[in-house]
Amino acid sequence: MIRKLYSRWMNRWETALTTRDENRVVRPLEWGFEWLDDFIDAAGLGGAVERAERDRIAAEDAMIAVNEAIVRGSEAFFGYERPNDFRLEERAPLLFPTNVRPETLRREAALKRAMAEGKLRKAQFLRFTSPVRTAYPENDMVNARWYPAADHPTTPKAGVSGAPGTRGRMQGKPRQAIIVMPQWNADAFSHNILCSLFNRFGISALRLSKPFHDIRRPAEIERSDYAVSSNIGRTIAAGRQAVVDVRCCLDWLEAQGYEQFGILGTSLGSCYAFIASAHDARLRVNAFNHASMAFGDVVWTGQSTRHIRTAFAQAGMKRELLYRLYSAISPVSYMDRFAEHAKKVLVIHARYDLTFLPEYSEQVLDSFTKHGVDFVSKVLPCGHYTTGEFPYKFIDGWYIGSFVYTAFRDLARDKAQTAASGAETKDEEMVEAPGSGFQMDGGHGERGRVCERK
Repeated sequence: MIRKLYSRWMNRWETALTTRDENRVVRPLEWGFEWLDDFIDAAGLGGAVERAERDRIAAEDAMIAVNEAIVRGSEAFFGYERPNDFRLEERAPLLFPTNVRPETLRREAALKRAMAEGKLRKAQFLRFTSPVRTAYPENDMVNARWYPAADHPTTPKAGVSGAPGTRGRMQGKPRQAIIVMPQWNADAFSHNILCSLFNRFGISALRLSKPFHDIRRPAEIERSDYAVSSNIGRTIAAGRQAVVDVRCCLDWLEAQGYEQFGILGTSLGSCYAFIASAHDARLRVNAFNHASMAFGDVVWTGQSTRHIRTAFAQAGMKRELLYRLYSAISPVSYMDRFAEHAKKVLVIHARYDLTFLPEYSEQVLDSFTKHGVDFVSKVLPCGHYTTGEFPYKFIDGWYIGSFVYTAFRDLARDKAQTAASGAETKDEEMVEAPGSGFQMDGGHGERGRVCERK
């Protein structure tokens, strides 16, 4: 009885939070093939796209073919040329909100006033040109707020400018860094407190602005609509750009001397983070805060994407079709690839989530189990939007913080043990007669999975 009452109360609260913003726009269906021109040409699908311009069924078939080709050739689709214009810039951090609620506008005005009066402390931001180009130059200039840990310096290497000076760090501890990708329509301050928390653990953080978010958002839109919309090609291109931007950030961190890497993604950021990790073995620590298997399922069933579903429904589409039209940016398409490399994984989902339905998050857990992924599962007693409310945001933060701390600690210990084992092996080889066949196994056994479903 109490559980039913709590469920009803939570669903009402969640619905109130997902419907309070009145600037969501229902846009018409657009195929958006032009956003994927380079890949379409390389895959030899130009003829199918030409036919799509004359026939609705041909357009569906062509977009499905494009998605299937992307999944088959994902290494090329999410591949890139390393940027050569990495730089750190200092500026006052502003909010860049996506809602027009009075309290948000007051906060934004206060920040701008403080900046004008010189009272707003400047922050460092990594900037570079994304290898994936769009029609919007402001979107193509990647932005990531930089949170260097005090004991993890960044020392510039050749060709990389703007890194802060070297400070002392713990002797022998590998430099560790995490990339943070907040939720869809996040303002520029979302998840910043987590970056500061990671700094306390000795872990540096890059808080990456997703495509079409905060400072990268074109002036013509109030919300980050171009990241997820009824323009299918543009939505896929945004996912591609996000994945490539993550990998470029890893390149920059490596150039600063960082050795071990992780990623935290929330909601849409979780989707991007998963695909980036599936295509980049450097991402050893993975925290997925709200996760789902299929992009199209979330768009069709989620409360926060009702306006997008409306556009698809008006065009006569169903969920099953949307599943295929967005398969190129669905985690389910890359689960085998993700499981190829050893990773430490956290999956958090919410029992009363009306945006990422719990059944879809359970599919992620089941797939991880099937693929032998080493993961930890945590379940929040709230919904998607209520995760950001008291007291659930502190529970969520505890789960994320404790996992990230432990996972990076274990990575450092594994490296130290491997190094010690290697040194011991060399010592043994110095006293062992050649050809004796003596071997020392310095490897580590496979860690068991931990799955806590509450």
